Amino acid sequence: MHHTTGVARTAAVLAAAVTVTALMTGCTPTGEDGAAAVPSSPASAPSAPSKPSATPKASPPAGPTPSGGTKACTTGQVKVSDAHQADVRPPGTGTGAVVVPVTNTSTHPCTLQGFPTVAGAGNGSPDHNLPLATTHSGTATAVSLAPGARAWTKLTFVNVQGEADGYCVPGATPAAFPTLVLGVPGAGSHQIAMDDGVFAECDDKVTVTAFSSAKPS
Repeated sequence: MHHTTGVARTAAVLAAAVTVTALMTGCTPTGEDGAAAVPSSPASAPSAPSKPSATPKASPPAGPTPSGGTKACTTGQVKVSDAHQADVRPPGTGTGAVVVPVTNTSTHPCTLQGFPTVAGAGNGSPDHNLPLATTHSGTATAVSLAPGARAWTKLTFVNVQGEADGYCVPGATPAAFPTLVLGVPGAGSHQIAMDDGVFAECDDKVTVTAFSSAKPS
C-alpha cells in the first residue's frame, strides 16, 4: 500500500516536468514591453575622418598696389613769392586782403597741407617779429604740387579806414609792416613783401585760408 503511493508521486512529478518543458519549447524571450527581444548587433567600427579639403588660395587684388602718398614739401623745395592785393577785400584804405603763391621749385613732387602762420617782420630781427592772431577759413586738404606748380593762400586783415595814417574802427592804432613772415606747414618761414606798398592792418589780426591749388579771388 505504501509502495504504490510512492510510485504514483514520482509519476506525477515527471509528468509536471514534461509539461513545463513542452510549454517552454519554441518560446522566444521578450523584452519589457512584450516585443521580441532582438539581439544587439556588434558596434560598428568608427568611420575614418573625412580628409579636410585644401584651403582655397586668395585671389590677388585687382589693379596695381598703391605706392604711397607724396612726401610733404620741405623748406628747400618751395619758394614763397611776394603778395599782391586780392580782388575781393574788405572796404577801407589799408591793405585789406592779399594772395600769396607758394611754388614747388624742386624736381620732385611734394604735398602741401594746412594753414600759414603770419607775423609782422620786426626790423630785420626775428626776435622782434609780431605774431598776428590768425583765424582759419575753410578746410585744409592735401595739395599735390608737381615741379613748378603753385599753391595759394589768402590773407584778409582788419582794414584801416580813412586817409593819411588812417584809423581803426575798434579804436586801436593802425600798424604797418614793410614785410611779413609767412610760415608754411613743414616748409619753414619765409619773408615776403607787397608788390605795391606795405601791409597795413588793425588789431594785429588776420584771417587765412588753407593752401589750395586754386588761386583765391
